[in-house]
Amino acid sequence: MSFPDEQIQPSEPPRRRRATRRSSIPADAEGQAALVASLARRAYPSIELFVFALVCGAILGLGFLLDSQAVLLLGILVAPLMVPWVGFLLSILTGSVRFLFETVMALIISLVLVFIGGLVVGFATLALPPMTHDNVYIHTRLWITSLVVFIIGAITLVASFARSEEKPFLPSVLIAYAFFLPINAVGFGLSAGLEEVWLQGLIVFAVHLSLASMIGLITLFILRIRPSAGGMILSVITILLFVATLVSVAGAGLTSRSEAVTSTLPASTPTNQNQTLQTLTPSLTLNPTQTPRVNTPTPGTPSPVPVTLDITLPPSETPTVTLTIQPTPTYARIQANEGGGANLREAPGPDGTYIMTLLNGTIVETYGEFEVVNNITWVKVYATLNGQQIEGWLLESVVAYATPAPNFGTTSTPTP
Repeated sequence: MSFPDEQIQPSEPPRRRRATRRSSIPADAEGQAALVASLARRAYPSIELFVFALVCGAILGLGFLLDSQAVLLLGILVAPLMVPWVGFLLSILTGSVRFLFETVMALIISLVLVFIGGLVVGFATLALPPMTHDNVYIHTRLWITSLVVFIIGAITLVASFARSEEKPFLPSVLIAYAFFLPINAVGFGLSAGLEEVWLQGLIVFAVHLSLASMIGLITLFILRIRPSAGGMILSVITILLFVATLVSVAGAGLTSRSEAVTSTLPASTPTNQNQTLQTLTPSLTLNPTQTPRVNTPTPGTPSPVPVTLDITLPPSETPTVTLTIQPTPTYARIQANEGGGANLREAPGPDGTYIMTLLNGTIVETYGEFEVVNNITWVKVYATLNGQQIEGWLLESVVAYATPAPNFGTTSTPTP
């Protein structure tokens, strides 16, 4: 028995052949139609989208409750694959009203499930002791660096989804981060009673959705996926709506990290100045008057001349001297065990209006003002940030005193 001389080449795997065929977008009308049909079929929402959205919302709410970046990252990793968002862009490009309705409803339902997860977990803050929630405020603000990352994620997700049949997990995580975190923070802030969180969260979500969707549509155009006549009109209208949304709300929410800390803080100066008024009365003025009384002398009898000393105490004005004694501040440093900082409030207690978050390491001054609310001690502090002096109340447990004064403790304001 003899074997053929030529070597038998193994056949190429089907998945690899499909990936090779997808290396370039077809230019003919038939190839374009087949590609769009294939992408629409893969982007169609499934039950997994809603199941993973619910789990993702619960974990994200727990991350905001514990103020833990690690738990928030876990919630994003279990987020559903964001291919229905790509299907939403394809429905706009093709002008398919039915497919547009299905993808939009799928996105809305998934967002509602994530919102419910944060809303339910937020009620747990009512039964727990006061905690810092810095991540809620961080993820309900717009950051320029985050917007740049989301733009890269939108381009990568659309391009990888259109050019390959592999599931684009990594860019999907970036889009889920942009959409789910602010929506979950809105629900958590509503149930936890955190003021101004829900409105800021909606602004952040609107900006993220508009910017990512606009970049995704432009990416599909660059990939030479031809829109239909109706899709061209719908795409132009959608892009104009996204641009209008960015212009109207981005200016209200776009801040730098330093501005986000002090933009809403009222200008104030410490008013707890202990003043001691001391009234000094000088010694009384003695005005002696010598009145000689001369009696008629009797012959043969020496007559003494008595001297009478009259002391007159006239009323005199009492000078008042006011001495202002400046109290010596006690310096301290913010040292919270969780969250990386502490929340400064206008009044002691968890019901006090939130002012800002002081990060760990921030130097503050205190003059020994303490309040005990629900068996928890609060201390009044003064901080200087960007040349502006801010006062408020902190949990005493997050304050590490650098130069404690003698007999310093939870007492009333000392009087010099």
